[in-house]
Parts: sequence; C-alpha cells; structure tokens
Amino acid sequence: MKKILLLFLFSFTINAQEIALLKYNGGGDWYGNPTSLPNLIKFCNQNINTKIKSKPATVEPGSSDLFSYPFVHLTGHGNVVFNDNEIQNLRNYLTSGGFLHIDDNYGMNKYIRKEIKKIFPNNELVEIPPTHKIFQGPFSFPNGIPKIHEHDKQKPQAFGIFIEGRLVLVYTFETDLGDGWEDEEVHNNPKEVREKALKMGANLVHYVFVN
Repeated sequence: MKKILLLFLFSFTINAQEIALLKYNGGGDWYGNPTSLPNLIKFCNQNINTKIKSKPATVEPGSSDLFSYPFVHLTGHGNVVFNDNEIQNLRNYLTSGGFLHIDDNYGMNKYIRKEIKKIFPNNELVEIPPTHKIFQGPFSFPNGIPKIHEHDKQKPQAFGIFIEGRLVLVYTFETDLGDGWEDEEVHNNPKEVREKALKMGANLVHYVFVN
C-alpha cells in the first residue's frame, strides 16, 4: 500500500491539474455527454482558480495511468462492468488518495451499484448530507444535490463512499449533472439550470483539488 500511495503522490505532483474520463466495459456509453467535462473545466478555471488542462484525458479502470489523475469522472447509460483486475486497481486508487465521480446519465443505477459493492464490499454507499463540504463551497447548496434533468420523477440524491472520513467516491442519481454541463444547444437547459449544474460540479472539483 505504501508503494501505491507513493506512486499516486508522485503522479499527482506531475499531473495535479488534470481530470480524466473513465472508459469502462459492459456496453454502457462511457463517452456520453462529450462536451460536459470540457465545459466544467472551463467553468472551474474561470471561477475557482483551477488550472486544469482544457481537454480531459481518457483512462481505463485497470490502467496504472489511473493514478495520474486526482479526479476521475464516469458517466453513461446502462451497463457497467469491472473485471477483477479493474476492481483491485480502482480500490487501490481510491484508498490511496484518488476520487471518482459517477453521474447516472439514466439507466445506470442497478448496474453501477453492483460494481461499487465489488470495489468496496465492506463499505456502505450512503446518502451524503447537505451539511457536507461538497455542498458548502465555493457555491452553497443548502438542500444538497440540485435537480438538473428529469428522469423518473424521483428526488435527486448524492451517495458516497467514505474511507477513514474521506469522501472517495460520489454517485449522483436522478440529477444528471453532466446534462447540465453540456453545451446549451444539446439539451436546451435554461441558463440558470446549467449554471447550477456547473457550480455543483465545481464544488466537487474544489473538494478534490483544495481540501
């Protein structure tokens, strides 16, 4: 574990201002919402003083390159499957300082929960309270995760995995932040809705890069 942690810290120093999109197997469209991360990065660089590279990287869950990125994003519709090597690599990454944001773009819920349980069989995926740091700043969300895009008329929720008090994984459900990050013409979301989504995304980035 010490070797893994040192590897992560070394990679983090080199690539501390990069975000990656997770390319997974299983048939789900991991490449969905192509304009989301570039727009989120631009918003963060302009509003919370980050200096993230404008083009997000793409990384596979079983790759050692995973340890080069302090923030990794996963999205899509439908099935997600991690093999044993990928599960171990993701567990090592997350317990060594990494962070994974999973955003259900619709239809992912029943699949991703099984895979999260494989990564952390002894840790419960719990709802994150509105009092947590990710909802406090730099933008305030006193009621927790905002509703961005309607799926099944359920309330928006943010779930997390905590390791020794550190939030290492956030799963956003029935909110679809990524749709709000996309170019305006993709979903025709009102400006205030897109801004709300970008601000919540910026809070996640801030939590990883600043806290």
